[in-house]
Amino acid sequence: MNILIVEDETALAEAVEHILRKAGHSADRVADGQSALDYIRVGGYDLILLDIMLPRLDGISVLRQLRSEGVQTPVLMLTARTTVPDKVAGLNAGADDYLTKPFDPEELLARVGAMTRRRGEVVLDELCYGDLTLELNTVTLRCGSRDVQLGPKEFALMRLMLSEPKMIYSKDLLISRAWGLDSEATDNNVEAYISFLRKKLRYLGSGVTIKNLQKIGYRLEVTP
Repeated sequence: MNILIVEDETALAEAVEHILRKAGHSADRVADGQSALDYIRVGGYDLILLDIMLPRLDGISVLRQLRSEGVQTPVLMLTARTTVPDKVAGLNAGADDYLTKPFDPEELLARVGAMTRRRGEVVLDELCYGDLTLELNTVTLRCGSRDVQLGPKEFALMRLMLSEPKMIYSKDLLISRAWGLDSEATDNNVEAYISFLRKKLRYLGSGVTIKNLQKIGYRLEVTP
């Protein structure tokens, strides 16, 4: 499952990310409400862990905005607030469940699993576009009878682009999603890994290409 952690306490966010990854999930983390909206609008998340007290835009406002836009991704509120009005406000805004900090790692994982089952969500094990298939469990990119293993950064970039293949991805967005917000990665890193992916697409003989839109970003295209 691909999970977004929205939490401005760095130590807690890192701990939650470690818990989720150890349990076999993939996870991204952001530290403010506006960044959360930007990430979620790109798509590709099965669950959102959302704190209430956030910089730039609070969690309740983020949640209301998402629901008003028709985003139905399950949301688990993570917060130190324990009063009934705070819980009611989160649930009324569209939260699916509520977990008060501090919490036990086992309870967090149990809530995550229960929310997924309760919503009847189907967790995808592959993403497809054109003649390409990205197998999420094996980190393998396949086209016809050929396949190739992807490295961690290649996988992160390809997974992101295949989640919304018609979207244009800026280099800044690719850096934040594949390397992280606190990374020192530069445009050169993005260009290098896009080059690696293009070589693998050519090896596979795929009709899918990564088009460079000058000064804008990258987009997947299917050639006839």
